[in-house]
Amino acid sequence: MLDLSRRRRLLVLAICCLSLLIVSLDNTVLNVALPSMQHELHASVSGMQWTIDAYTLVLASLLMLSGSTADRLGRRRIFMTGLVVFTAGSLLCSLAPDLTWLVVFRMVQAVGGSMLNPVAMSIITNTFTDPRERARAIGVWGGVVGISMAAGPVVGGVLVQSVGWRSIFWINVPIGALALFLTWRWVPESRAPRPRRVDPVGQLLVIALLGALTYAIIEAPEAGWDSPEILAFILVAAGSLAALVGYERRRTEPLIDLRFFHSAPFSGATVTAVAAFAALGGFLFVNTLYLQNIRGLSALNAGLYMLPMAGMTLIFAPLSGRLVGGRGPRLPLLLAGCAMAASGVLFAAFDAESTTGLLFTGYVLFGIGFGLVNAPITNTAVSGMPRTQAGVAAAVASTSRQVGSSLGVAVIGAVLAGGAHTGATRGEFLAAARPGWWIIAGCGAAVLLLGALTTGRWARATATRTAALFDDETARDPHRTRTGS
Repeated sequence: MLDLSRRRRLLVLAICCLSLLIVSLDNTVLNVALPSMQHELHASVSGMQWTIDAYTLVLASLLMLSGSTADRLGRRRIFMTGLVVFTAGSLLCSLAPDLTWLVVFRMVQAVGGSMLNPVAMSIITNTFTDPRERARAIGVWGGVVGISMAAGPVVGGVLVQSVGWRSIFWINVPIGALALFLTWRWVPESRAPRPRRVDPVGQLLVIALLGALTYAIIEAPEAGWDSPEILAFILVAAGSLAALVGYERRRTEPLIDLRFFHSAPFSGATVTAVAAFAALGGFLFVNTLYLQNIRGLSALNAGLYMLPMAGMTLIFAPLSGRLVGGRGPRLPLLLAGCAMAASGVLFAAFDAESTTGLLFTGYVLFGIGFGLVNAPITNTAVSGMPRTQAGVAAAVASTSRQVGSSLGVAVIGAVLAGGAHTGATRGEFLAAARPGWWIIAGCGAAVLLLGALTTGRWARATATRTAALFDDETARDPHRTRTGS
């Protein structure tokens, strides 16, 4: 636990938020650049999916490994290493000669990104020890996502329109260098008292599961769900999942400690993160292609069109943090689920694209919902857990976000692929997108239902019993701290 003055704690929070800014800004800027990249690199819709999912898959696969490595070697050291790798990966992306190399360099970026956000969250969790103060800090953290959403489309639009899509990766370099200097100067080093052991088998099984599942979803529209290739990848994913569950149950210090899921709030936060970020990934992917390829807007104008959504996220994310700190996670989760579901229904059932007014209403509703959902995800995941487990729980929540984003782009992109080919008419595109909007509405409904089921008295009791499992184990053997995930 770090014992710092209030001013120093706020400075540490600002530095950690800077790392989140470059990662989030990179994603929002990239979405605006997708049509330009698709045209210059002669890429299909599935190719554009891979520029996003190659990043999120590697990120999701390595988050827990990076977290445990930071616990062992030092959080500041791993955080600084991540900044260097992410910045170098950004430079490489700007030099990519074709789509294949761009996907490879996006994976390099992701290796660095895996060392940033979960480690930064662990630093924040150990810096802000008061529950109310921590909830507000997490709200500020979530607000940075809103800032990136507000700034990303506009900044990306300006860069793509004036310089070209390669310039979107340049902006990470000065921000990364500044974050690196500030981290070296102001963030204290910290380690876990008993870091987790490395779990290479569990790590490989997670990579096989996520990689095979995403590949099958993205490539199935072209190859066919009944093709031997797709069926083989589905079998690999299913086998990896079964092997992962069986193997992790037997380990003393597993990569994913399945006892965490005895806590209803933790399980709910994990699934909520997948649903919310699947909705976000699909929402950004569909709208970017629609605004530029179908409406014919420039990259800058498409970015400006997205501002109502981004602005609402910017406003409601810190408000959500305050609500969580003052009244708990239930209200923000219920409101978030309602708003996100309403947005999806507006597009799916009422053709929100038909008028600019309805389009902006859908954007506003989604921005409100997504702004409200981020803070309670992290807070609910760590609530009731012993302090020694808080960083681990936050890492699982971060992994769930990336898994959700990857699956959202993969599933909704696959649904869209049939009508989003180059030269598709407006009617063809909207018909192909409608099932995707129903999926987004379903994700919002899932957030609503989970918020209602996993934040009540019964759910809190399960969290208390789960925490006792770890407390009892530590009491029996004070020299051994079993951590997972």
